[in-house]
This record gives sequence, C-alpha cells and structure tokens, in this order.
Amino acid sequence: MDTTTPLRFDEDRCYDALVSRDRRFDGQFIAAITSTGIYCRPSCPAPVRPHRKNVKVFATAAAAQLAGFRSCKRCRPDAAPGSPEWDQRGDLVGRAMRLIERGEVDRVGVAGIAEQLFVSERHLNRVLNEALGAGPIALARAQRANLARVLLETTTMSVTDTAFASGFSSVRQFNDTMRAVYDRTPSAIRNARLASGGAPAAGGVELKLWLPAREPIDHAWMFGFLSGHGLPGVSSGTNTSFERTLRLASGDAHVSIEADPKNDAGVWATFTLEHISDLSDAIARVRRLFDLDADPFHIDETLGVDPVIGPLRQQRPGVRVPGSVDGFEAAIGAIIGQQISVAGARTLVGRVVAAANIDIDQDERSYFPTAEHMAELDLTTIGLTNARQRTIRALTDAVLHDDLVLDVGVDRLQVREQLLALPGIGPWTADVIAMRALGDTDVMLAGDLVIKRRLDEFNISSTDHLAPWRSYAACTLWATRTDDR
Repeated sequence: MDTTTPLRFDEDRCYDALVSRDRRFDGQFIAAITSTGIYCRPSCPAPVRPHRKNVKVFATAAAAQLAGFRSCKRCRPDAAPGSPEWDQRGDLVGRAMRLIERGEVDRVGVAGIAEQLFVSERHLNRVLNEALGAGPIALARAQRANLARVLLETTTMSVTDTAFASGFSSVRQFNDTMRAVYDRTPSAIRNARLASGGAPAAGGVELKLWLPAREPIDHAWMFGFLSGHGLPGVSSGTNTSFERTLRLASGDAHVSIEADPKNDAGVWATFTLEHISDLSDAIARVRRLFDLDADPFHIDETLGVDPVIGPLRQQRPGVRVPGSVDGFEAAIGAIIGQQISVAGARTLVGRVVAAANIDIDQDERSYFPTAEHMAELDLTTIGLTNARQRTIRALTDAVLHDDLVLDVGVDRLQVREQLLALPGIGPWTADVIAMRALGDTDVMLAGDLVIKRRLDEFNISSTDHLAPWRSYAACTLWATRTDDR
C-alpha cells in the first residue's frame, strides 16, 4: 500500500479556499503567509488577502512551525477541527496520525508507536516527513501546544499544571514552545483568555472544554443513537446530552457531553479525571465517539449525487458515524448484539457490566471490564448462549495474547481477517467493529437487517460508487428509517 498518499487538495485549490474564507476547509490544510511569517486557517477573517506568491500550503501546523511560521492570533488555526484525512486513510500515515492524536508519543515515545505499527523509527520518521512535512515529535509538539492554549484560555489551571497536563516534560520546554508557536508567553495567553471555567476537583481535576467540529452536525441523531445503546452504570443520555465512564492509562474518568443550542459547530465536554496526564487521550476518544473530525462537505460531494442517499442526506444533514471510546468494549457489544434487538443487547451487556462491577456500590459509576477482567468473569450466569460465550472467550484470549489489537492504529484489513477467523464472528460483526471501534469510513453493513431492508426498499444492488464514505451512507439509512424495527 502507498504510505505517502498526498492530501486531496492542490495548492491552487487551497488558495481559492483561503481567498473565499471557506470554513469547510478549516483543519484540512494550513496556509502560511511568507510576508508576515504567520500561518492561518482558510477562513481567517483578516481583511487583506495575501498574494498567491506569498502563500505556502502545509498539511499540518507542525510542518508550518518547523518552517519557522507562528500561529495567527486572529483566526487561531490550531483551534480548528482535526483533519478528516486520518480517519479515511488506512495507510501507515493515517494509522500513525491516529495514534499521535491520541497522545501516544507522550506515553510510549516514537519507538513505542513504531513498534505498534510494526515499522522502524527511521522508517516512520521518513514516511511522515515525506507525506506531512513533519515527523512524529514535531506533530506531537504541535498537538501539545494546541491543548495548552485551550487550557490556558478556558480553565483556571495554573500555568505549571497546564504544562504537564498538555504533555510537556518541563516548564521551560513549555514556555519556549508557546513563544515559538504563538509569539506569546503562557501567562500572556492566560491573561487574554476568552472564557474561564473549570477548577480542581477532589481526587483529580474537572475541566469543561469546547470540542469544535465542522457543520452541519445532526446532534439529535448522534446523541439519540449513543443514548439508545447506553449501558446501565456506564453510559446514559438524551437527545442533547450523553455521559459515560472511561478507563484511561493513568486512572478512571468520567465525561459529560452536551450539545449547545446556540452553536452547532461542536459539543461541550466536561471531563473528570484522576490524572490530568490522561486529558489528551480522553479528548481524542470523545472526538472519535462523536466523529467530530468528519468532513460533511467532502462526504456529500460523493453521497450527495446519489439519487437515493443524496436526498436522504438532505433530509438529515450532518449524520455522522458513532464511534467508540474502547475497541474491546465495542467488539464485545457487537458480538452480543448479533441477531437480537438493541434492547436485548443492552440487557445482556448490562449484565456483563454488573458482573464485572459487583464490588462497586450501587450509587457509584460502573466501568466496562477490561480483557483481563473479562477472562475471569463467569459468563454462564449472564444469559448468553454457549456459542456467544465461546466467541467472547476467543476474542478475549486473542486480545490478551496480543494476537488481536482493536485500536485506531491498526491495519483495518488485517484486523478484519483476524476477526473473521475467530469462531462465531461473521461479516456483520466484523463490519460493526471496523466501523465503530476502528473508525473505518467505508463500511456499508449490508448484512445489517435494517440496512438490508432499506437497500431492498430503494432497489440498491451496488454501493461501490459510494466509496470511501459507505459508513456515512449506512448511518444515513439508519437515521432516516421511519419504522421501529
């Protein structure tokens, strides 16, 4: 597979987007202005548009920073939604970027990421530099700087706490980076913050952050879907809110997500963490759960021309693909949900959760069991068939022995083959896992009962022309059904 596939836009098209201040392209490329030494998002409201000869296009903010440019104070390009490119791409670049966005460089280093991707550090650096103009360290540095700016502007955390919460190893490194990227000290950014909120909480920290996204977003459907698949004690919600527990590297956490009735371009998320070092990972998981980096404009460039899916997308604009916060949890849910109703699956998965949290008081939050915990559970009392129990045991063993990795950095085709080789896992289950746990944008779920009925209803015999956005087509068919099946 080509590991250096270029981004979809050429520089002339990028310049046109910059001149027209097209918000749809925010987060998808960086426009650096050589005459001013700053880099901007395409929709920068600066009154004077730069000449074409003075504009350089970069794939990432990190590449622009390495070239000596600093962030625009007017448009704050680092606050744009993330690039949808990484979710779509199944190559080494896409897989690496998904891991970097989750903060893996801070946890395991470049060597650890290279090991997860089964390549050498040298090869990983070379591929990322060729494709994006920056290596993993520079990409992680840009991500830390952005998170630090958000925390300085929206919370009351001290500057020192902000430095370490953002992943910096020292206050000096933090100060130097913020000056280089934003041309301001952390204290200056704090003094000019746009809003305040959040405060240290007992046993950890509580932060309320705005997570941006590209419009439109069908909040009602996304919140409704996630709430309808909620697990007692673990997650619950309404058509405008959702909350759930998280298991993170340094401790347990909780997040509450709310829609803003006055702003459709994102969601509010309130994180309660045992350890602030988990913040970057927690944000990345919520962004994937709500598919906040999706690009409706380019998705609908493909789906909108279809005579069936196009009108359905107009009926429910902004339908996205519900993700997951944990691949193992999503896989177990898919296995239990085979050939039964959503309500029935919730009941059975809820029993698994209850069995795993038997020592937790009734008023406390529950957590989905890890693979280690699942291996110790007695599944015979849950109400699962013997076949389902065997499948769960097989998947759990594969995860525990590192034969199967259900993570955003995996080779999706390889994982699908591994899943299909396990007893009791067929195409439907593998596709659900690929869509929700691995973030695959091109899964039609033709084996799903509702999808199959809708495809038959519209006499759709082939969906190849909907690639690479068939996951969005499938969710659109789900979202626009008029029955209760």
